[in-house]
Amino acid sequence: MAAQTPVIAVYPGTFDPLTLGHEDVVRRATQLFEKVIIAVAAGHHKKTMFTLAERIELCQEVGSRYPGVEVASYSGLLRDFVLARGSRAVVRGLRAVTDFDYEFQLAGMNRSLMPDVETVFLTPSDKYQFISSTFVREIAVLGGEVDKFVSPLVAQRLADKVRSLGRA
Repeated sequence: MAAQTPVIAVYPGTFDPLTLGHEDVVRRATQLFEKVIIAVAAGHHKKTMFTLAERIELCQEVGSRYPGVEVASYSGLLRDFVLARGSRAVVRGLRAVTDFDYEFQLAGMNRSLMPDVETVFLTPSDKYQFISSTFVREIAVLGGEVDKFVSPLVAQRLADKVRSLGRA
């Protein structure tokens, strides 16, 4: 019997910043797949607080805690990145029912673009389901505490970024 090819999963996002919810999805994905690529989107459609290089660095530092995690950036179609990496799964995090409609449409579009790639939905632990990068950025900019929502490393980088931008 031939050895099975390891299944590579891609977890795409802007990760601006990487939250404990994102980290929990990465942890869960590593329990299902031999290799998980955190695919940091250049974010051409979003104005990000952190540069692409900063977001990659944060994902690398946090991702290094988990076996089989690699971090790479991409721009353009996710499809091109996924197929170039030989991935057979795309991981998407679902926080609440409100995410489902968008994610369901996205999964359908991805299936049309890459029929041999499955979308796998993972939910973070209950305590992280309400966390979003948008909320974390807003709380930080307004001078609030974000320690419950991001790792200590990310909290420090976020505080430094807010100071450098002359906010809070």
